Amino acid sequence: MSAPGSPRTAVQWAGLLLCWSLALAMVSAAVEALFHPGAAWWPLVWPVPWCLTPVAALAWGILRLRERAGGRPLGDEHNDLPAEDWDQAA
Repeated sequence: MSAPGSPRTAVQWAGLLLCWSLALAMVSAAVEALFHPGAAWWPLVWPVPWCLTPVAALAWGILRLRERAGGRPLGDEHNDLPAEDWDQAA
């Protein structure tokens, strides 16, 4: 996690998108199951978060692999731990 006030990395943004798309997908599925909305646009809208979730998961996974392969987290130039101490610090 980045320090308070520091800008978010692409991995963090992708993770946020993943969490929110999954939450919206669950809410839309619950609304569909409980209320069966009759609006003409509803059948087109409610599956959108379910389609966005795997896309966000794939993006997060690729960005996270890229971040880990680089040896240092992206956007974390001021880390005070050497790379060899990361496993032990966690």
